[in-house]
Amino acid sequence: MELRTEGLIAGYSGRTVVNGVDVTVPSGRVVAIVGPNGCGKSTLLRAMARLHAPEAGRVLVGGEDVWRMRQREAAHRIALLPQSPQAPEAVTVAGLARYGRHPHQGLFRQWSRADELAVERALSATGTTGLAERRLDELSGGQRQRCWLAMALAQETPVLLLDEPTSALDIGHAVEVLDLVREIAADGRTVVMVVHDLAAAARYADSLVAMRDGRVVACGAPRDTIDASLVRELYGVDAEVLTAPSDGSPVVVPVARTTAAATAPAPR
Repeated sequence: MELRTEGLIAGYSGRTVVNGVDVTVPSGRVVAIVGPNGCGKSTLLRAMARLHAPEAGRVLVGGEDVWRMRQREAAHRIALLPQSPQAPEAVTVAGLARYGRHPHQGLFRQWSRADELAVERALSATGTTGLAERRLDELSGGQRQRCWLAMALAQETPVLLLDEPTSALDIGHAVEVLDLVREIAADGRTVVMVVHDLAAAARYADSLVAMRDGRVVACGAPRDTIDASLVRELYGVDAEVLTAPSDGSPVVVPVARTTAAATAPAPR
């Protein structure tokens, strides 16, 4: 299902953080949002997920504005895995996945076999079936991240938003999670993820959205978008952009901070 934003503006206490963003994510594709800290990436995801109300613009899923839907209806369309999710104390992996079925419950709609099957499919897709009865706090970081993805998948939405799904993971677990993201998209779901690693974004995303100061400064296929000038514009870093021999994706090798960046005062 296609996800699209049109002229999206959002912020906090009168301060604009997302400024006129237009993004289109076709069904079954992976889009990576990149940019420096504080550029509006997470706020954009929260506005897409109907968790932070925009000041202007629209978020469309399948051509319908999610901010005109009831919250439960929107939760049937979009699932968000935030940057630092918090789990109830001593929850098991299966128990966590069952939380993903909450939007499907109601006064006249209690737990059913369909819910159980959705949880089983989510655990199987993320390779966490064998961990189902383990407590989440007993697992490694990579295992926990796959369990959180299982919860999001159990929600069975056509659109999945991931805010830094590989943060704090070592390279092995990060690759494991990103491989899973590709499998999710191959299954027909639309995925938008915020990532900091440009090499990972280039290799795993179909398209890249680069943001700075709340605006989109570049958008397109990673190999057509990532170059030294973009890295300098986003991060104030001089870099060499090489080509990976295996698949031709760009690899960014930082060289030095630019003079302007090195002398600029630290952000408050």
